[in-house]
Amino acid sequence: MDKEISFLPDACMDCLFKSTCNQIAGQEENNFLFLNPIQQNYKKGEVIMKQGMKTNHLVYLHKGIVKFNYEDNNNKNLILAITKAPTILGLANVLNEDINVFSILAIEECSGCLIDLNKLKMLIMSNRLFMLNIMKMSTGMFRKSIVKIISMAHKPTVGRIAEILIDLSKNVYQNDSFVLSVSRQEFAEYAGCSKVNVIHTLQNFAADGIIKVSGKKIEILNPERLMKISQIE
Repeated sequence: MDKEISFLPDACMDCLFKSTCNQIAGQEENNFLFLNPIQQNYKKGEVIMKQGMKTNHLVYLHKGIVKFNYEDNNNKNLILAITKAPTILGLANVLNEDINVFSILAIEECSGCLIDLNKLKMLIMSNRLFMLNIMKMSTGMFRKSIVKIISMAHKPTVGRIAEILIDLSKNVYQNDSFVLSVSRQEFAEYAGCSKVNVIHTLQNFAADGIIKVSGKKIEILNPERLMKISQIE
């Protein structure tokens, strides 16, 4: 993990989390929460939060892309979500026992600000409006992941892979042409299928003129047809 770097509060005035807190908490409370903020840099592949381990901070991710990993009792790894900055990591721990229910890893170089979890909980206990907004932020983020998992559970492999391509294009890379930050194996863990299934499906999509594949670079040529495939159940 790279060396932590302290920086002045004025340097994070554009922070989405801080802006939200400013709207629902007083100046004194915000000064308490954001006193001496620390920026943390993460290398590709570095663990930001580890499943089953106790944590004492949240991370406001302001640069990079991360994946949410869950390892089951059979040591099988599943990717629950892939998301980009800006976002808040670790909100589930606000309502739990500070134990990470999954791992969060950087899939490219990332940077974020550490937010003291104990300080946040103190504000939640003393400010009901603050508590309600934090809960709303937390449940809103996980609602999207749960809906996606349920949606993909009822689809065949081609539908799941098509849905992931659309999600990456629209919500992560925000472009029809992008370079994957994950390997084919990681893509398979996200789609809930084998690596061979992913490779063959991408090849078939390319042969049908739906996408163009060149190594890790993917270009969606026919988004309408890809969307129809993603809706197959």
